[in-house]
Amino acid sequence: MKPDKAADAAIRTTATSRRLRQSAVALAMGGVLLLTAACNSGGDDKAAASGEATAGAGAADAGAAGNGGTPAPGQSSATPKTSAAVLNVEPKDGSQDVAPDGALKVGVTGGKLTTVEVTDKEGKPVAGAIAADGSGWKPSAPLAVGMAYKVNAQATDAEGLVAASTTSFTTLTPAKKISTNDNIADNATYGVGMIVSVVFNKDVKNKDAVVQGITFEASDGTTVKGHWFGTKRLDFRPEKYWAPGTKVLIKYRLKNVEVSPGVYGDIDKDEPFTIGRSQVSVADSASHQMTVTRGSESRTVPVTLGDEKNPSWNGTMVVMSKEKVTRMNSQTVGLGGEYDIPDVPHAMRLTNSGTFVHGNYWANPFGKSNASHGCISMQDEKGGSDASVAGKFFNDSMIGDVITIKNSKEKVVAPDNGLSGWNIAWANW
Repeated sequence: MKPDKAADAAIRTTATSRRLRQSAVALAMGGVLLLTAACNSGGDDKAAASGEATAGAGAADAGAAGNGGTPAPGQSSATPKTSAAVLNVEPKDGSQDVAPDGALKVGVTGGKLTTVEVTDKEGKPVAGAIAADGSGWKPSAPLAVGMAYKVNAQATDAEGLVAASTTSFTTLTPAKKISTNDNIADNATYGVGMIVSVVFNKDVKNKDAVVQGITFEASDGTTVKGHWFGTKRLDFRPEKYWAPGTKVLIKYRLKNVEVSPGVYGDIDKDEPFTIGRSQVSVADSASHQMTVTRGSESRTVPVTLGDEKNPSWNGTMVVMSKEKVTRMNSQTVGLGGEYDIPDVPHAMRLTNSGTFVHGNYWANPFGKSNASHGCISMQDEKGGSDASVAGKFFNDSMIGDVITIKNSKEKVVAPDNGLSGWNIAWANW
């Protein structure tokens, strides 16, 4: 081949090769565009087929960038909307020495509470309820002292957007506590007149809170109410005498109760007891007789009560304690040196001021006259005899039995003198 023809052939071959390579690249790019359109399932079929979906998306992105990040129609913003609901949890996160009662509150503005979960460090949930209008939440009982708590709360606004909060705090550990004691022994059995008397060693100022912290559960549903005598004594009884056989549970929940400023209760415990058979006695100062009614049966025994100088209290009293033998000294009850008997048998205390039902072996006025210094006494022997009138009555009696004195010249016994609260009308209890 001649040189000029060879050169022309080389040029044509090179041009042809260049066109072939361009066509191959175009086909390859076309394949990419087709694959891209096929993967965009949300695009228009015609646009996807012609590659307009890819081009359109690019144009939208460019437009969004050019408009300061404003999203195109149908596309979401990179920054989510914020709920209009604002949670307010008290105490604030990390708080220490928080009062266990009244300090924990969860509220919301601009929305409604949907969930409030409060747990202690052991994961035990705290009972509480969201208000009917969704505006707040409070615990249903005081928190424990010296305990760490976590609060998880959620609320939604009108658009359903959720606001959430997680905080924690620790309640205070009391520096001062009050001592609580009552006259009940666990699982003991008492008479139908039993009054539960709770005594504190410090003055109680928050009386309502203490009453709420001591509750009673009776097997027959009997309602029990408390009555304060001063600031250190709280007595409980039902409206009428207990029904025989009633099982009672006292529930003390005072550890987390601020009984006075800076002073907290000392016990959380349950105390069960049972009411035994019914025995109610009435001593008549005029007839010198005492009628003892046990269940449906009654009997009368001769007694002597307080003399003219020392008349017995009128009114209803309750057996507080029993002593097989005790010493009675007049000086302990403000009567000077009138008597000092070291071995009074079968003694049962009725008042703090010194009224007893007891045996008497040193005189014989029973059924004839009143010769005591205010007590009810009946026939007995020195050292005490179980076969005597006093011995039989003692052995048949229990703490909580009712004894009423009538027709004495003395006034009615004070309701806080022993367990004499039955002398207060229920409406005033």
